[in-house]
Amino acid sequence: MLANGQKAPDFELADQAGKRHTLKSLLKDGPLILYFYPADFTPGCTKEACSFRDLHQDLLRAKLRVVGVSPQDVDSHRRFAEKHGLNFPLLADPDKKVVKAYEIDGPLGFGVRRGTYLIGKDGTIQDSVLADLRIGAHEAFVRRAIEAGAKA
Repeated sequence: MLANGQKAPDFELADQAGKRHTLKSLLKDGPLILYFYPADFTPGCTKEACSFRDLHQDLLRAKLRVVGVSPQDVDSHRRFAEKHGLNFPLLADPDKKVVKAYEIDGPLGFGVRRGTYLIGKDGTIQDSVLADLRIGAHEAFVRRAIEAGAKA
C-alpha cells in the first residue's frame, strides 16, 4: 500500500456509465475516498458498496466523495450499480494498471486486495486502510473521514 503523505498516482478510467474520470477531475470538488475491491456481485464487495451507498448523505455533508475501483468492465459495473442502487462511480480497471499503481494487487498478481485511501484535494494520501477480509474496517475508516470532514 502507498504511504500516507505520498502523492496519489494519477489515472484515467471509465465508470459504469462509460464516463472517463481522472484523479484530478475527481478531486476538483474536494477530498476523495478511493476504494479498491476484488469483484462486483461477491457478498463482501456487495456489502461494502452498499454500506458506502448508505453513507452518501453523510459523505456529502462532509464534502467527501467515494469512488470504487475493480478489474471488472464497464458493463459489469453498470449492472452491479443498477442492481444495488449505488450512487457513486465504479471505475473499470481491467488491466489492473491503477490497482498496481496503488499497490493493491493481490499476491503473485492474482486478484485485488481490499484497500481504501483518503486523498486530499491536493492529491496527497492523507490516510489509508488495508483489511482484506474485514469489510467493517473500511466502513469505520470512512466514518472517521466523515467525522473529520464534518469538523473541518
